Amino acid sequence: MSALQFLREKAGVLVVVIIGLSLFIFVVSDFFGNGRGQRIKANKYYEIGRIGDETVTFQDYEQKVQNLLDIYKLSGNTSPDENTIESIREQVWQQVIREKVLDKQYSKLGIGVSSEEVDELVLGSNPHPIVAQLFTDQETGAFNKSFLVNFLKQTELDETAKKYWLYFEDEIVNDRMSTKYNTLVSKGLYVSSKQAEFDRNLSAATVDFSYIMKNYSSVADSLVKISQSEIESYYSGHKDNFKRTALRDIEYVTFDVVPSEEDIKQAEEWITKTKTEFAEAPDPEQFINLTADTRHIGFFVPLSQVPDTLRDFAKNENTSEIFGPYNEDGTFKLARILEVANRPDSVHGRHILLSPGSTRSLDQARSQADSLVKLIRSGTSFAFLAMSNSDDRGSSQLGGDLGWFMEGRMVVPINNACVSGKKGDILTVETTFGVHIIEIMDQSRSTRKYNVGIIDRKIIPGSVTNQRIYSEASQFAGTNNTYEKFNQAIAEKSLTKRVANDITPRQKTLPGLDNPRGLIISLFQAEQGKIVLDNSEQAVFEIGDKYVVAFCTKVQEEGVAELKDVENDIRFILVKDKKAEILASEFEKNLQDGKSLDDIASAMGLTIREATQVNFRSYSIPEAGNEPALIAAASAAKEGIVSGPVKGENGVYMITVNNIASSGSEDIKLFKDRLLTTFQMRGSYEAYEALRKAANVEDKRYKFY
Repeated sequence: MSALQFLREKAGVLVVVIIGLSLFIFVVSDFFGNGRGQRIKANKYYEIGRIGDETVTFQDYEQKVQNLLDIYKLSGNTSPDENTIESIREQVWQQVIREKVLDKQYSKLGIGVSSEEVDELVLGSNPHPIVAQLFTDQETGAFNKSFLVNFLKQTELDETAKKYWLYFEDEIVNDRMSTKYNTLVSKGLYVSSKQAEFDRNLSAATVDFSYIMKNYSSVADSLVKISQSEIESYYSGHKDNFKRTALRDIEYVTFDVVPSEEDIKQAEEWITKTKTEFAEAPDPEQFINLTADTRHIGFFVPLSQVPDTLRDFAKNENTSEIFGPYNEDGTFKLARILEVANRPDSVHGRHILLSPGSTRSLDQARSQADSLVKLIRSGTSFAFLAMSNSDDRGSSQLGGDLGWFMEGRMVVPINNACVSGKKGDILTVETTFGVHIIEIMDQSRSTRKYNVGIIDRKIIPGSVTNQRIYSEASQFAGTNNTYEKFNQAIAEKSLTKRVANDITPRQKTLPGLDNPRGLIISLFQAEQGKIVLDNSEQAVFEIGDKYVVAFCTKVQEEGVAELKDVENDIRFILVKDKKAEILASEFEKNLQDGKSLDDIASAMGLTIREATQVNFRSYSIPEAGNEPALIAAASAAKEGIVSGPVKGENGVYMITVNNIASSGSEDIKLFKDRLLTTFQMRGSYEAYEALRKAANVEDKRYKFY
């Protein structure tokens, strides 16, 4: 097996391993580079973000995305969907941030990985988990060093495989550097005996307590006065609490691009003319593939699976007659029965796949297939030859067995060979995967099946229709370029206006639009109260089968909100604080020496409530809800003493602890060790988060994707 093919087969493992590592470390090498020390920094083209004082260029970022996509595609996923691509983009962005943030720390701390370490991680007695997972012997479940050595020898003859391997080797280096850094951080952490004892006691103790409460709503708003200077003072001291993301509001109208009567007429004329040609075609299947919008697959189906519209037509089994034209879901169609035959419902088969590649040409695969067929016919075990020769690793371990499969479940050449042949046949067919040697092991009973050929022509708007609707949208945008005119024209023309608020820079959806990302990107370059323009200064956006004209109605930039935008929020906070002071003062007036909670409750007309089995780490209190200050006060209070007042989220409380219980006293040394382990696990993450925050990361990807 070639080195590149080995990587393809292991690609699923590699993607999982690399992505798993990258959640903690980062992809740092140029894909075809020779390691960290030899990376070439991209020239400054388009700025996609900033991390500290360093610029991230579009070119550099996009290259890293493509690198990871190439690894993903190794597993056979040659056409990743948009969600997958977006997930990879996000992962690479996080990787780039870690690279920029942590590379400086590595350099400052003198962290590196020597070439000797790399050799030990790859070829040593205790290889890196990536290496161990790639070169595990499936039979023994153990790492097989000889597999690795043979693979590395092959990479010297396969440049593509070598480049991929260098990428994985860089990942190993990055992981080791990350491990060293995290170890350094964790070794700097310490837990004192006093801290451990305090935490242990808090965790072990539970309390039962009684409490009374007065809600903030019991104080009339008119009794609380908040000055403008108090609001300004609070704002100045709490600006970090008012950071906000960039947001936009948009209003837009759509002009649907739908076929005109002329478009329908042209499609009908085309299908009518094609009917005669279809009837006279010497090779109907080829004619379909050259003419129709949809290629003919060539599978046979029983009468029950023939579309209802064609079932009576198919029963006649007339292979020269044409059915149609008929209109189905906006598409004109013609139908012809290409072939009728008795075919099995399902087939049990096995195969040997010989794939051409860097070490074997297609002609060589054909020649090898001929040799293997001769061996099979001379009595050599098919299963043995499959296990030792087949490039389909999924079935080779089963002797090439494909199991039972129904018609239509295999690619066309294999499908047709298996259902057209008979039990015991040894066949050779070619597909895009390579040359297949197939044995038909068994077949189910035959049923009457139909190969129905369809010529379809979707009714779509023509260029004249597109131009007319675009002109209509363009004229609308040009003559209604103020918000007042925009809304007036909508009313006059009875158009439907859509509204979308609080749109984020990375948002990908808008009501009623398919893939409006281009419009959203442009929206974040638009001014408030202005029509949205694309990069070419055009006001009409083509989105799916619609032309769209939009207005930007609100702009909120990223950063600290202006005072006027958060003034009401601050006022609410200050009102609550002053109400808390009023209620606390009221409680304190009733709190005299010797007075019990019952006395205070009676004097103030309040109801006593009970809470049991409350721990410092509890999340809520029955009837009180989420009240962390109340939980903390109860956990720290002494038994039998009235405590408070406690300023909570919903009101002010007075409490009395009725009982303190302990779940047991864990050995202080064991608890101390466990607490230290917890701190060490959190330490690296929190250290990184602090560095990341200090770097002032600016994400500008929304301008490009």
